[in-house]
Amino acid sequence: MTDVRPFDVAIPDYELDRIKRRIREYEWFEEPVDAGWQYGCNGAYLRELCDYWLNDYDWRAAEAKLNAFPQFKAKVDGIDIHFVHEKGSNPANTPIILLHGWPGSYFELLHLTGPLAHPEQFGGKAEDGRDVIIPSLVGYGFSGPPPKPIGPRAQARYMNGLMTQVLGYASYVVQGGDWGALIAGWLGFDHGADKGGAVKSIHMNLVGVRPGGTTPAGIAGMALAPETEEEKAWAARAAARMATESGYFMVQATRPQSLSYAMMDSPVGVAAWLTEKFHTWSDLSNEGKEGGALENVFSKDKLLTNIMLYVVTRRFNTAAWQYYGVGTEKGFSFPPGERVEVPTGVAGYPREIAPVPPRSYAEKAYNVVHWKEQPKGGHFAAFEQPEVFLEDLRKFLRDWG
Repeated sequence: MTDVRPFDVAIPDYELDRIKRRIREYEWFEEPVDAGWQYGCNGAYLRELCDYWLNDYDWRAAEAKLNAFPQFKAKVDGIDIHFVHEKGSNPANTPIILLHGWPGSYFELLHLTGPLAHPEQFGGKAEDGRDVIIPSLVGYGFSGPPPKPIGPRAQARYMNGLMTQVLGYASYVVQGGDWGALIAGWLGFDHGADKGGAVKSIHMNLVGVRPGGTTPAGIAGMALAPETEEEKAWAARAAARMATESGYFMVQATRPQSLSYAMMDSPVGVAAWLTEKFHTWSDLSNEGKEGGALENVFSKDKLLTNIMLYVVTRRFNTAAWQYYGVGTEKGFSFPPGERVEVPTGVAGYPREIAPVPPRSYAEKAYNVVHWKEQPKGGHFAAFEQPEVFLEDLRKFLRDWG
């Protein structure tokens, strides 16, 4: 390993005081009399969350939990990458890198570290343990910013550099959700073992990078190219879903800086922008019935720790840049006629922001060897359903990792 420096989270008191002052001084405003979540973040819940933030939430306790994991920084092509690196019980196994997305952070994956690295401590076998790497993406959290917006294909180059140049791995497995799924796709495409690269296999809980095609559908040039009746029906459902859910995307994909002038000045604004997505994109059902509360899935402490990783690092703006970057690099689809050839696993969750595509569609872009449609869960699968998520990922690793 080269240029690897130990890292601990240590936010100065004056910064925490500034954040609390901004929350305390926030000037609340009116909302429609029938407001729930249909207009955006629910005002009553946001006030409750901010009251908890001021009076009950303990960042120092959260900081100690983050620092319980071995964290490091290292430069890749001139940019500092922050990452957790837990050595596993069986170093003979192929290591795995876990990739987050937006509006998440490396925090949403930390609880997977122990079960994957040291399964014998969680009812499994030490022989299944492996090194676990959980980075903050470029422009997110404690990683450095890029000089200008980059997309998932460029992110993949940095992540591959971390794994091969910095950590020295000759082979590794990738798991990703949200942007992490798109980065996983490009890692498999550009850095796959079939092309002499180090990526052995990939596992995704979202089919992000699509097969190349000419059908202009979806958002931001996302190629769909549906062919069968099943694929066309899915594409119609996906388009209908995105018609009501893509407003944030278009803002961040076209004018991320304009949005950031407001968000960088307002912890409450960041909390509203992110919390609404956790509410809308998650499976809040209770015993299979719709209507469950947000905190049936995410405690206030979990929501706020994730929010704080955007606020204390001042990374809301550079994280939003990725939505601009994916358009400039055309990162939503592979070149026509080409696909990822390394073994690929896909886990679909019913409350994902976009419906799970048919397997026939995914196979146009990936060498799908593992397919699982889960009975529950949403966009933040590892955070929402850790046991279900782990069971599926472990099976994929046993067979293809």
